[in-house]
Amino acid sequence: MKFLRDILDKQKPLFEKGGKFEKLFYLFEAQDTFLFTPNTTADTKGVQVRDAVDLKRMMITVVVAMLPCLAFGIWNVGYQHSIATGQDMEIMDQIITGLIVVLPIVLVAYVAGGLVEAVFAVIRSHPINEGYLVTGMLIPLVMPPTIPLWQVALASIFAVIIAKEAFGGTGMNILNVALTARAFLYFAYPTDISGDVWTYFGDKTPIDGFSGATPLALGAATTTGETAEPLMAQLNYGGYSFFDMMMGYIPGSIGETSTIMCLIGALILVATGVASWKIIVSVFGGAYFMGFIFNLIGGNEFMSLPPHYHWVIGGLAFGAVFMATDPVTATQTERGKWIYGFLIGVITVIIRIFNPAYPEGIMLAILFMNVFAPLIDYNIVNANKKRRLKRATV
Repeated sequence: MKFLRDILDKQKPLFEKGGKFEKLFYLFEAQDTFLFTPNTTADTKGVQVRDAVDLKRMMITVVVAMLPCLAFGIWNVGYQHSIATGQDMEIMDQIITGLIVVLPIVLVAYVAGGLVEAVFAVIRSHPINEGYLVTGMLIPLVMPPTIPLWQVALASIFAVIIAKEAFGGTGMNILNVALTARAFLYFAYPTDISGDVWTYFGDKTPIDGFSGATPLALGAATTTGETAEPLMAQLNYGGYSFFDMMMGYIPGSIGETSTIMCLIGALILVATGVASWKIIVSVFGGAYFMGFIFNLIGGNEFMSLPPHYHWVIGGLAFGAVFMATDPVTATQTERGKWIYGFLIGVITVIIRIFNPAYPEGIMLAILFMNVFAPLIDYNIVNANKKRRLKRATV
């Protein structure tokens, strides 16, 4: 590493003020700080609180927490491919098939979004931070494996420009960047991201009688009258038992299918203090509460689905762990985190059941609550002020 350090130190004067590549200083700084700990210190001579946690380490922690979802998603893509085509594939063949499909999506998301970040850093003369390390991984994980690569690039560019840079960059955005990318594709190219194309066929055709519909797509079909068969019977016939859906042996977006892998990521984020357990728990609680209410009301097969099934179908677990807990777009007050997460869970189930055009409600629910997060915090802070003023004595 000393050899690499010496090379960077030798090139640094070229990028500093007055150097030949002065305008590209922040591009140089980005690779320097990515490889080594920054040597900058505060200007003040006062007392400083030193902490080993900085933005880079926080972002790396989130990426590490997503690795179980990524690894399982890679295998599951190959597994779903083997089921769809009727091939008897060994586990290594399934992993290789998954890698061939997933890795290009990850690379395209990182390259497309990273280039936009670099361009804005040069134009605005500000440092390139590590925020896109997380966003560049989140975007592929919320995409179906069949998504065209050009759409991944387009969505990544759109999300970074509109949801992030338009608001001033990292820490200033009001919408989750990765979900903005998915929402863009959801409305711009719905046929390529809908719930009936999430099984990778490649150059093979599916075997006779095979259906690639996700559990959410089956549930949505019962509300539109497309099928009169009981939903639980469809799930069981399709091999979508509660255990299978919890483990993730179902078609879906790359990183969202396994609730177990999402919970492993949640343990990492909560143990390291990166994510709030209150938001995660309240999202699950809100979804269960709304599912229970619909059970009492009845009306169609989807409304009668046992509440705990909403935890394991679709991307609720992934959204609760990695999207709703985004420290920039979520609420900041402790009480607000409970309200924010609970409403995300409630709205998710409402969208799933009453709007079959968008069976995956967690995406729209989180984006909707992103907008209201500041309002929740504002009212809670004001309520706290009023209570304290009543206790105050003149």
